[in-house]
Amino acid sequence: MSDRDGGTGPLLLGVRHHGPGSARAVRAALEAAGPRTVLIEGPPEADALIALAADEDMRPPVALLAHVVDEPGRSAFWPLAEFSPEWVAIRWALEHGVPARFIDLPATHTLAWGREEREDQEQEPSEKGEPGGLPSEPAEAVRIDPLAVLAETAGYDDAERWWEDVIEHRGARDGDAFAPFEVLGEAMGALREAFGTGGHERDLVREAYMRLQVRAAQREFGDDVAVVCGAWHVPALRQRTTVAADRALLKGLPKAKADMTWVPWTHRRLSRMSGYGAGIDSPGWYGHLFGAADRPIERWMTKVARLLRDEDRPVSSAHVIEAVRLADTLAAMRGRPLPGLTETTDAVRAVMCEGSDVPLALVHDRLVVGDVLGEVPAAAPAVPLQRDLDRLQRRLRLKPEAQERELELDLRKENDAGRSRLLHRLRLLGIEWGEPTASRGSTGTFRETWRLRWEPELAVRVAEAGVWGTTVLAAATAKAEADAVGARSLADVTGLAERCLLAELPDALPVVMRILADRAALDADVGHLAQALPALVRSLRYGDVRGTDTEALAEVAAGLAERVFVGLPPACAALDADAAEEMRGHVDAVHGAVGLLGEGEGDGEGQGEDSASQGENYASRAGIRGRWHRVLRTLSGRDTVPGVVRGRAVRLLLDDGALGQEEAARLMGLVLSPGTEPADAAAWIEGFVGGGSGGGMLLVHDERLLGLVDAWLTGVPGDAFTDVLPLLRRTFSVYEPGVRRTLGELVRRGPGTRGSATATASGIPGFASDLDTARADAVLPVLRLLLGPDETVDLEGAGDPSTNDSSTDAANENGADDNDLVGVGR
Repeated sequence: MSDRDGGTGPLLLGVRHHGPGSARAVRAALEAAGPRTVLIEGPPEADALIALAADEDMRPPVALLAHVVDEPGRSAFWPLAEFSPEWVAIRWALEHGVPARFIDLPATHTLAWGREEREDQEQEPSEKGEPGGLPSEPAEAVRIDPLAVLAETAGYDDAERWWEDVIEHRGARDGDAFAPFEVLGEAMGALREAFGTGGHERDLVREAYMRLQVRAAQREFGDDVAVVCGAWHVPALRQRTTVAADRALLKGLPKAKADMTWVPWTHRRLSRMSGYGAGIDSPGWYGHLFGAADRPIERWMTKVARLLRDEDRPVSSAHVIEAVRLADTLAAMRGRPLPGLTETTDAVRAVMCEGSDVPLALVHDRLVVGDVLGEVPAAAPAVPLQRDLDRLQRRLRLKPEAQERELELDLRKENDAGRSRLLHRLRLLGIEWGEPTASRGSTGTFRETWRLRWEPELAVRVAEAGVWGTTVLAAATAKAEADAVGARSLADVTGLAERCLLAELPDALPVVMRILADRAALDADVGHLAQALPALVRSLRYGDVRGTDTEALAEVAAGLAERVFVGLPPACAALDADAAEEMRGHVDAVHGAVGLLGEGEGDGEGQGEDSASQGENYASRAGIRGRWHRVLRTLSGRDTVPGVVRGRAVRLLLDDGALGQEEAARLMGLVLSPGTEPADAAAWIEGFVGGGSGGGMLLVHDERLLGLVDAWLTGVPGDAFTDVLPLLRRTFSVYEPGVRRTLGELVRRGPGTRGSATATASGIPGFASDLDTARADAVLPVLRLLLGPDETVDLEGAGDPSTNDSSTDAANENGADDNDLVGVGR
């Protein structure tokens, strides 16, 4: 075998996977040799997909995806970028009408090999930059990086820098198309003599298969055969072996039925070494080197300048010129043939970023790595679910993108509601394309904010989800029903009911509701019931927004609330500190749920045609809040209930106006009396003013409560003080710094020094006896400036209930929700 045209045997082109220098060298060698066929390292099952590389809709980076038909989660990727030598070889063959074939071990063996290994074991590439193939070697195998060894031998401490100097920049100095492959092949031969397989034991089987495929091509085309493979394999393909010996290595290999297709890939995934990445530190930089045939440094600096200008950084043409000069100077000082990524990065930092690494990080993320997302043609094979997803993405104008972005949705708009349904259904199927996040501009229930990013692995998730159905709706429905049957807890089922409403799965909801009712009837654990109730109540509000009939859900929620009311007082007795803190959380959750469940006719936001009937359902449950207040009173008065729960019950009653301040002060005084254990009193205080619930401001505005806490704390015996201090420190540490400073100042001044007499004339410390209308009117000009000249917003009638309805209706017609500024009048 030979590496030169005119020699005996095929032309062996050993490359570095995803190396732009190798890609250019492969193209030059193929042009010079003109082989009759091109053999490429890759799974032979993909031979039928090679023709798609010439499709005008195919844009790298892309990857060959193979997965087990009956187990889609078992999969492997072979990524290819525009600057990958394999991609260049495929394109050259298609352009010249030359047959191209893949000759690596078939995916049917690759996916089946190592089935007994741990399912969570990561898949490692066999050499830096090689497409993911066989499962990783055993953990005890010592694997070498051939490029790192060669770089160290040449006196380099960075393999990337050595590769750039020797390969990427040598094309400008050497016109011999075959010289790079001869030199690299000889180097790999020396390494394999020194290190053997280098820890790549499974490569022996792969290489045996490659040799058989090369022999078959030689029988068909003679020696006019070119082989593009990883440089590490070249010595093995030169090796003289018998057909019988190679077949013996392949005997008895496990098999698994596999499907294969093209899927989009990203530069960011190429930069990851583990999993399905390719181990390229700078794919964006490599893509630039491959695409910029002349003056690559000048063109790179221009890209950087454009990016920084788009981010409002003051970068001029003079900065570009100086950065290029500095990069050239640094390369000369360091003895490099041309500036590499290190020199350009140093120049950008010094000249364009003024020494700051903050804008430099942006350059690295957007340009050095990049967010390029490839595309594959519609003709590529795909599971039916993927076809349906592609159709929905086109109809909803929701294109997958590699760069993370936020998407604001208004569920009153048909297209936005469709997008919401799709994203929620995909999440239910485990396809995490979008992640819900808090909305910055509004908290209305018809507003949704999503953080979107399409990752290549989602193609595997789509294939896995294909077992549930051929469309997104059918698959999500079947998955929800199966999850309901297999749910472990009542909270899981209620959470699933919430997700079914969000995803609008009308066929799945009855199944989920039946299982929910059965679980709720059998579950006697108050903690489980309390965990389940909030999700149910949230689901009622989501149903209002989407116009979904939630009557059955409302009945289950009301029944669940009644069971919580009955079982909560006994469940709060005789709890240790940890259990008491957990129960306090349950009380808070139930209180929030009751606040929503016991609403009257609601605020009207986003309700559909059934809003009137739903309002009647809410009104019929209006007395639920009164029953909950009675439960809280029971908790607040029982000595067997832990202090943190009793204190929280008193605070919730006070916040709802169901308990007067005088009574709250009386209860605090009883708890903080000398007869109460200091630890129990401290726990009561934590429940009353802790947990970040605004308790700090309550103490600021109520001198009596602050005085009670102060008097109690100063009277705690010294031996007990060290026990209650951590609890109190945790309670007050969550307050904002301004609140803590104010409390400290009030305590320093002492009681009776808060302010003028008018401040306590009403009997409520910190508040006047009547509204100061003159001061209130002073804010109206500012509000008009913020809201604009909207005649429907009557700021003058802000305090008049008769004007609130009309202004609110007008605001809703204008597309604003109840949390926007137009709602100030309410």
